[in-house]
Amino acid sequence: MSASTVIPAFPQPSLPVVGEAGVFPVRRIWCVGRNYLEHIREMGNDERDPPFFFAKHADMLAPEGAVIPYPPLTQDLHHEVELVVALKSGGLNIPTDKALDHVYGYAVGIDLTRRDLQLASRKMQRPWEVGKSFDHSAPCSAIQPASKIGHPAKGKIWLSVNGAEKQTGDLSELIWNVPEIIWKLSQQVELAAGDIIMTGTPAGVAALVAGDKIECGVDGVGTLKVSIGPAAA
Repeated sequence: MSASTVIPAFPQPSLPVVGEAGVFPVRRIWCVGRNYLEHIREMGNDERDPPFFFAKHADMLAPEGAVIPYPPLTQDLHHEVELVVALKSGGLNIPTDKALDHVYGYAVGIDLTRRDLQLASRKMQRPWEVGKSFDHSAPCSAIQPASKIGHPAKGKIWLSVNGAEKQTGDLSELIWNVPEIIWKLSQQVELAAGDIIMTGTPAGVAALVAGDKIECGVDGVGTLKVSIGPAAA
């Protein structure tokens, strides 16, 4: 690298905060796999297997109202609506009875998935990254502070495409609840302020095409609207 090389300063990915000035700077995005029983069954997986974790990059966030280009390399883009947990602090080996002390708030997110690539990777026993981690793959609503809405443990979670409901479930159906997710993930990595966790999706995942309009929500948390655009040039 020459002395004249200039490294650009990239903005910190962030999410707006409802009811408060400013934004929530996002450090990392963690996702929980296989955390609703009916989704495990619809994907043909062993319901006895525990959930596990994978990651998306923070700059893959997409905001409310975004038009998301249909991603490359896939013919089978799927939606997965999820409750999102935003952390204000962290640590290693956080016990379940202390886990909610580290939560700043909650949002509604979509784990967009290149399903054909994910399934091909799984068949070859390779990581899921090519199917899960791509540009604009983490649409997310504004964060509602827990100080305002509490810690939701039940309530409808849903997603519709072009006005037709596709996914529906209840937060009470999570196999691992939010404190248990934080406890288990903090055994794997040291969590910190700015980490967000997508907690898993209910049954009803399905393919999307360019032009689709998506609306989703979690009772007591909020809603999120995005649409799928044509493939990026």
